[in-house]
Amino acid sequence: MSDDSGNGTRRSPGTLFRPRVDTLKTSHPPGSRWAAEGLPFPLGATWVEEVQAFNFALYSKHAHTVELLLYASDDLVNPVLIHAFDHLRNKSGRVWHCRIPREAMKCAAYYAYRIDGPPPAGRFEWHAFDRDKVLLDPYARSVFFPPSFDRLAAARPGSNAGKAPLGVLAFEREAACQPAGKRVRHEATTVIYELHVGGFTRDPSSGVGREARGTYAGVIEKIPYLKELGVTVVELMPVFQFDVSDGDYWGYSPLNFFAPHNGYLVRRAAESQHAECREMVDALHAAGIEVVLDVVYNHTGEGDHTGPTYSFKGIDNSTYYMISDRPERPYENFSGTGNTLNCANRAVRKMIMDSVRHWAHDMGVDGFRFDLASVFTRNADGSINLADAPLLSDAASDPGLAGLRLIAEPWDAAGAYQLGRAFPGVTACQWNGQFRDDIRRFVRGDPGMVGALMRRLYGSDDLFPDDRMHAYRPHQSVNYIASHDGFTLYDLVAYNAKRNWANGHGNTDGPHENYSWNCGWEGDEGVLLEVASLRRRQAKNFCCLLLLANGTPMFRAGDEFLQTQRGNNNPYNQDNETAWLDWRRLEANADVFRFFRLMIAFRKEHPSLARNRFWREDVRWYGVGREPDLSWQSHSLAFALHGASEQDRDLYVMINAYWEDLDFDVQEGEPREWCRVVDTGRESPSDFLEGGEALRLESQRYRVAARSVVVLTREPAA
Repeated sequence: MSDDSGNGTRRSPGTLFRPRVDTLKTSHPPGSRWAAEGLPFPLGATWVEEVQAFNFALYSKHAHTVELLLYASDDLVNPVLIHAFDHLRNKSGRVWHCRIPREAMKCAAYYAYRIDGPPPAGRFEWHAFDRDKVLLDPYARSVFFPPSFDRLAAARPGSNAGKAPLGVLAFEREAACQPAGKRVRHEATTVIYELHVGGFTRDPSSGVGREARGTYAGVIEKIPYLKELGVTVVELMPVFQFDVSDGDYWGYSPLNFFAPHNGYLVRRAAESQHAECREMVDALHAAGIEVVLDVVYNHTGEGDHTGPTYSFKGIDNSTYYMISDRPERPYENFSGTGNTLNCANRAVRKMIMDSVRHWAHDMGVDGFRFDLASVFTRNADGSINLADAPLLSDAASDPGLAGLRLIAEPWDAAGAYQLGRAFPGVTACQWNGQFRDDIRRFVRGDPGMVGALMRRLYGSDDLFPDDRMHAYRPHQSVNYIASHDGFTLYDLVAYNAKRNWANGHGNTDGPHENYSWNCGWEGDEGVLLEVASLRRRQAKNFCCLLLLANGTPMFRAGDEFLQTQRGNNNPYNQDNETAWLDWRRLEANADVFRFFRLMIAFRKEHPSLARNRFWREDVRWYGVGREPDLSWQSHSLAFALHGASEQDRDLYVMINAYWEDLDFDVQEGEPREWCRVVDTGRESPSDFLEGGEALRLESQRYRVAARSVVVLTREPAA
């Protein structure tokens, strides 16, 4: 292969060769196809079939020089072509662009950029240009990691040629990237299941084929299981391309916002990135299951000033990132990971919205869960915009995105906590961390929690009021007990203290307060049978309260069979048995799985539970007697939910979080009108009586066992 200087000299693949820039400028006559200026839109590398050429467009407001680097597959160090952009011909506004015909690309398969610009010049122009670095296009649709890829090479001075991630040149539009068909949409039957694509099937116990373990294809193989369980929405932890070399197993440090993560591929080929991911989405849709992506648009994997320069830093640092007024620590860190995207900048918001449209239109996903969404409310100086979250406003005003399921995590890592009406994205659903904490505290037996329990079961109208001004709906509260953050459901009832030593931070990482209770024995080693039995009961209590509450329920994969992380409440860097689902526990805890499955079906059968409005006059609150006991020492509550307005049966629920049995007097109707369906104080299968097995009450008084939930049903009055 000849170098671009035209002297015919051959270089070995391992030799870094950088020709002088002036030898790289094209000298073809004006009007030739080679000299085409290209278009400033769309951003990225776009194959133009009509003229058999690629259009390249890159946003960089402050760059002085921009070079496009094209690489052949057999030499990832020396570009086969370097095109130097001329700002008089190849720049429109802040976008650099050119068009290169196929015949001039010399069999190039990958591309990148090299950019130079001014030095840092104050807080809002804190540039980080590095002429030595090979830079990934933020709009690259697929990412290729060379065999010699090296994160450290991007973090230290000097060139990272041959060691940098590259964009993939796709000469034909991938078959997967076709407009999405008709979407699946669930309303009252929505039950969200949070899973990690890799950890879901990575363990051999998953039973999927060896090649499919830990991949999009592995999720497809488990669809019959998801159908049996009854979940209607899967919320996938991040599937954007991330850098596995930084030790982030969860994927919350994205390298790129358009490419699916190649670690979840079977074929591991760049051209398969979209196809295999889209096959998973299509298969889930065919099974009637929605797909929501947990997306990280608040930071990137480039970290702080000590981290690598892969892309955004070297392209236009002060545009993409929020900069502090501390030169020794120049990056604002509202994400807790080293940097924060400058979502107040229009170019950054455009990139994010282009990513959202790509995943919604080309990949067919049904919604997004926005990680640390309070970052979207921060202005360029870090202050909080109390009136608007511009990014979510952009999404809400886009007719092409109407109907998507949008979920916000309404806080960030720097203290912004905007749960409920405090979050300015008024139409979005929100992860309800208050529901999580209040239900955990009530179930473990904390005093003074009955009033909070009533609020959470009712739909959290204190956080999501439906008054004339706000008009929130209860489904906007995404209720959950456990998520990827923190203990699993089982660990909530098995550990009082976190055990994060394996993470390498001296057990200082992860939440310190988990509102957990180990049921009298820490961990599993030597656990007593009565303790193990109580833990199963507590897990069923959590399941019951979650699925009886008004709002949108969500639980994490594996909680339905008591998955454990052995007390690690932050295994973000544990790509091993700690974080992988152990499917052997499904057989060992079949009674818990059965309970989850039947409770999900019960919720779907009772539209009275999941209403589009609050229960209001249809609910009556009781205690063991006629009135609810809201005293500090109370641990019990009962309520009747009348279903006539929803063409549903009536429900009567008795909840005892006390450590002794309590006698409840059923306050409505005659005993024989009521049938017992659920009693978590009983052993399986008596804990949930299916269909015609439900037993009629013989007495108005019902003894509810210590730490148990009982659910009765009756036909509504004519």
